[in-house]
Amino acid sequence: MDTLRREITDFFRKLYVEEQKILVFGEGNVPSRVVLIGEAPGPQETLQGRPFVGKAGKILDEFLALSGIRREEVYITNTVKFRPVKTSAAGNTVNRAPTREEVKLCLPFLRRELALAAPQVIVTLGNVPLKALMGQQATIGEEHGRWLEWEGRRLYPLYHPASIIYNRALRPVYEQDVTRLGEALRKEQ
Repeated sequence: MDTLRREITDFFRKLYVEEQKILVFGEGNVPSRVVLIGEAPGPQETLQGRPFVGKAGKILDEFLALSGIRREEVYITNTVKFRPVKTSAAGNTVNRAPTREEVKLCLPFLRRELALAAPQVIVTLGNVPLKALMGQQATIGEEHGRWLEWEGRRLYPLYHPASIIYNRALRPVYEQDVTRLGEALRKEQ
């Protein structure tokens, strides 16, 4: 994993010469039975250099506890390894969804990361990682909470934890999906 991280750092350092991107790498067990994949780091993740430590991370931790999954038992990463940003109308730097080009640049690295982590189960968090692995036709609204297959591995799409912040009505759906994930993982032990 350290070799892969060095390669990613070198790649983006050369690609973004004018604006050095702050990279946030995955963390957790390698190999790991379960890998969680988010979209991209946010402001707290970029500051701390760790995935899912901001508001969405707190929600993710809450739902992991509900499912009986401990964060220490999984590997957590993002599709895009740097924070995609834009300038708001007020002149502030804010998050934006990664572009298809950014996802395409990072996908080979994500694939290698998954090969090293060797998960039995991949959990995608939101549309970006779901589409990155399953193709543009896949949508989280249709696929959440359903078991899919990706290159011989089981894949379980969940809404991104941040979606609960913006749409409280998703909370019961998220709880149900995460509970089913935890039940399935316990049955397989």
